[in-house]
Amino acid sequence: MYCPRCGEQQVSGNLRFCSKCGLPLTVVSEVLSNGGTLPQLEELYSGKKPWLTRKNGIFFSIIWFILFVPFGASFWGVLGVDELAGVSAVFGVFSALVMFLFSLFFLRSGPTETANMYPIQNQQSLPQNLNVNQAAQGELPAAQGQTAQEYVNPAAGSWKAPDTGDLVPPSVTEGTTKLLKKEKLEEN
Repeated sequence: MYCPRCGEQQVSGNLRFCSKCGLPLTVVSEVLSNGGTLPQLEELYSGKKPWLTRKNGIFFSIIWFILFVPFGASFWGVLGVDELAGVSAVFGVFSALVMFLFSLFFLRSGPTETANMYPIQNQQSLPQNLNVNQAAQGELPAAQGQTAQEYVNPAAGSWKAPDTGDLVPPSVTEGTTKLLKKEKLEEN
């Protein structure tokens, strides 16, 4: 497996962090082992959608208001029962308002569909430097190298860091060790 950030080849597929740049690789290895998807997301989105959502609650409160205020009050008014027409209107307004506020503040919005939760199905959606076989194997493409004729020797001293003389680029653990040593020297 290769690190998606720096391209460093990892010793094994079950490392937690990249040895060069420190990127957490636990999710990356899980995505690669499952063919480009996370099974937890598939389980989450494959189930039935909840019906008690913010959108449905607001819609139901509007329907409730329409049923009780214009239609309920009109129905009882036509029948000549003025008391029930008033009760229907008042009950419809306040109960619809309570349902609307409850839906707005206490219900969660429904799950949103994202394009990233489904595996890559066709080659056109892949980046141009990947092909289908490499994507299926879960590997980055081979490094783009140059031929021996195109190679130019580095300038003198360019392989060392300017201030420390160490090899460039250092690994994550070497940099951390240097910082700890520096802090220890500053404390003394």
